Amino acid sequence: MELLFVMLFGIAIGIGARYVMPQRDTHGVALIPAIGGITAGVVWVGLTWLGWAWDGGWIWVATLFVAAIVSVASAFMIGRVRAESDRKRLVALGG
Repeated sequence: MELLFVMLFGIAIGIGARYVMPQRDTHGVALIPAIGGITAGVVWVGLTWLGWAWDGGWIWVATLFVAAIVSVASAFMIGRVRAESDRKRLVALGG
């Protein structure tokens, strides 16, 4: 049950990151929230396998912090790379 909540919080963090970061018009609406949710789920499972207690506070802090960092970094990198790719394509097409 906690994994569901963690992934929902990761999706919410991803939604926030999508609308806070610039160049959000360069990627789809669900991409960054999906990255946030998947990251939160993977980190949570990894930390539980490492023996962190699921009812402890630090697993929540670590999981959501990593999800936020990955979501913001993904939004920044995808936006930057996509804008540069579009610019190069426009030049190549003679525009």
